[in-house]
Amino acid sequence: MEEEKNSRRTFFKKSLTTGLASAMSITLLDSCNDLAKPEGEQVMVMTTDGRLVAVDSSAMHEVSREPAIGDEARQGIPGRKFVMVIDLGKCNNVGKCTTSCQKGHDLSASQKWMQVILMKDSQETDPYWMPKPCFHCDNPPCVKVCPVDATYKRQDGIVLVDNERCIGCKFCMSACPYSARIFNWEDLPQYEDTETTYSPETSVPGRVGTIGKCDFCPDLSRKGKLPHCVSGCPMGAIYFGDANEDAVSNGTETVRFKKLLADRYGYRQLEELGTEPRVYYLPPTERMFPYERGLDRLDEKHLELYKDII
Repeated sequence: MEEEKNSRRTFFKKSLTTGLASAMSITLLDSCNDLAKPEGEQVMVMTTDGRLVAVDSSAMHEVSREPAIGDEARQGIPGRKFVMVIDLGKCNNVGKCTTSCQKGHDLSASQKWMQVILMKDSQETDPYWMPKPCFHCDNPPCVKVCPVDATYKRQDGIVLVDNERCIGCKFCMSACPYSARIFNWEDLPQYEDTETTYSPETSVPGRVGTIGKCDFCPDLSRKGKLPHCVSGCPMGAIYFGDANEDAVSNGTETVRFKKLLADRYGYRQLEELGTEPRVYYLPPTERMFPYERGLDRLDEKHLELYKDII
């Protein structure tokens, strides 16, 4: 029993080098016959129900590290169920999550896939800062209303937009209860004369007249890296990982996903709508900073928007 605990502890320590399971995603084959004939090194892996099992490396195959296109981009990364956890007690509106996302996806300053907004739950409570990405719902309204199948849900939990199909009707924007989508009003000039291959996993290059949103950076997940917003946050407020492995990381620490939610009373936005979002929040208790510090980074226009909250 002690050896099993140590093995499990070691697995968790190594499971997400920068927040994901490994530098290269792997998937078990379904053939039991192959497992019965070991030909390679024995590798410890965790099943979806939390058991550690020894599997022969010859019964595993690597998933491409390159951004997927076509049907592969619609299927997702095998065996994964990506989730995000945001600790509201750590956010100070530094804005690095937003700017890192913009840089990583070649967005303009006006295009904010990760927004940080000032929230106040009641007159008796203090305001707090809330980063807001796309929630990658398991029951996404945006997918249901898209007339051309441009918005779709993958088996790894990620909702993407294929701008080669998108006709810019904005139905998905109207259907999203979280206001997580934006309209691309202009092309990015740096891609006008290039032959860059478009992938829905990178969302680059963007296209005028289409919809853009947070994509959970699946191109980075294929490389065992964290999304741009996670690695960019200096406060460690954003965790990302795989629910199947029960592990999430903010780049500094790796913790058990379910335990983190249980210990900190994690919750989801607008749970009553039945959208089943894959982004969880930790209440803004034991805040690291007073909310007023985040106001210093706002211009007069944004301060005016929050005048009733401040």
